[in-house]
Amino acid sequence: MSKAPWWRGAVIYQIYPRSFQDSDGNGVGDLPGIIARLDYIAGLGVDAIWISPFFTSPMADFGYDIADHRDVDPLFGTLADFDRLLHEAHARGLRVMIDQVLSHTSDQHAWFRESREDRVNAKADWYVWADARPDGTPPNNWLSLFGGVAWQWEPRRGQYYLHNFLTAQPDLNFHNAEARRAALSNLRFWLDRGVDGFRLDAINFCFHDRQLRDNPPKPESERVGRGFSPDNPYAFQYHWHNNTQPEMLDLLREVRTLLDEYPDSTAVGEISSEDSLATMAEYTGADRLHMAYSFELLTDDASADYIRGTVQALEARMREGWPCWAISNHDVQRVASRWRVVDAPPHAASLLTALACALRGSVCIYQGEELGLGEAEVPHELLQDPYGIAFWPTFKGRDGCRTPMPWNDEQPHAGFSDATPWLPVPDAHARLSVAQQERDGDSPLQRFRRFLRFRRAHPALIEGAIRFIASPRDVLAFERRTAGECLQLYFNLGSAAVEFAPGIDGAASVLDGHGLVSGTLVDGKARLPGFGVLVLAV
Repeated sequence: MSKAPWWRGAVIYQIYPRSFQDSDGNGVGDLPGIIARLDYIAGLGVDAIWISPFFTSPMADFGYDIADHRDVDPLFGTLADFDRLLHEAHARGLRVMIDQVLSHTSDQHAWFRESREDRVNAKADWYVWADARPDGTPPNNWLSLFGGVAWQWEPRRGQYYLHNFLTAQPDLNFHNAEARRAALSNLRFWLDRGVDGFRLDAINFCFHDRQLRDNPPKPESERVGRGFSPDNPYAFQYHWHNNTQPEMLDLLREVRTLLDEYPDSTAVGEISSEDSLATMAEYTGADRLHMAYSFELLTDDASADYIRGTVQALEARMREGWPCWAISNHDVQRVASRWRVVDAPPHAASLLTALACALRGSVCIYQGEELGLGEAEVPHELLQDPYGIAFWPTFKGRDGCRTPMPWNDEQPHAGFSDATPWLPVPDAHARLSVAQQERDGDSPLQRFRRFLRFRRAHPALIEGAIRFIASPRDVLAFERRTAGECLQLYFNLGSAAVEFAPGIDGAASVLDGHGLVSGTLVDGKARLPGFGVLVLAV
């Protein structure tokens, strides 16, 4: 039997470099800071790291507005620093994935500076330009996810350009073959440098409707946010024409053809569409992306019914591709707060990360998730995120999940930096620092490490099929099965203890060693403590 690719079932640790470790005393994390912490990351038992953007950027969207895809912003270090990071990570058995933003660039990118000058230059058609309507208004009703219309007037050309995100993030025109080839050549640059894969930001936004048709209105009852709040005007439309176009499939084939030239490389696409689960299934497969993830478990609903329904819906649709799950990242409220376990016993946070790691698929773990960090409360006067500033106070933006990693409980900045950090370190996070949790054998950090060791020892948790099992209301139960192993896992997502008869056909034994607060099985009756887990070998 051939060995499965490394990325199938991988645990990928997401690093937000601004907030991981500052090495040069300017209050901002950097690549040498990541290098200094690679032993910690390797000690977690993860398979890979995903590093959020560190490229040359004016930082209007903190690096997701790229001005040079092939260089490191001086804020984060140099290309030599990146090469050293790559070497040191590989020496520790860690794969390295990096963000790539294909759909848009910074308005300071050389491509855009040339494109905006007039309508006849060599890159005139590399971005999405459109004439005004006869009354001077934008060409259609498309809205930016970050607030307001998705069109910005450019006086040099006398036209509007499209920006699905910030005004400073103009959208590339992927209908233009030359622009498309240039964007893909940036992927080759990093593959040649030795990266193991990419996380493709907002990948379904690469194409727009050529006819620039209006998006239809969405009834208030259907305004459900995924990466944005329901009161954002962006939620007031069906986004049928400004993203997720049919041409995307040909682009994904081009991406996959490129990746197939580099053995063991992989790509995971971020999906935010009208039906993200259907798009995940459509965008993954043998000639498309290896993996995809969406915001479907980055919501406020943490009920067993919701998680079960989400996973089952994807399983029913994804016949060829491979899922990648995430319950936290740099764009949403931290899961310990979003799924309301901050005031619960410390082991509750461990249950959430274990649950994510036990689903069929790969999983992205966001820095600090292994510590059980909750969302930080950042005062309005210290906010940095333009998204949060625009929608304050009903939506406070993404700063609360981006505050620096607490490495120790030393004041004032918990070992992150000797200088005032770009965002404050909350006292509550300092009390949950790595150093503190290293001294506590039952801390979320120690439990996280134990569960990943347990997971690695059980092939069913990495490559097995999944089948959900009937269970009490607050219990999420499923079976993971390979030809040689069958496990049943019962996660109590509630604070109250639960007793029930599990659906066992034959003999079963309780497995321990997973690091979680365990339930018991006595005379066919299972008892699960609040936020407890029962793992059965059947």
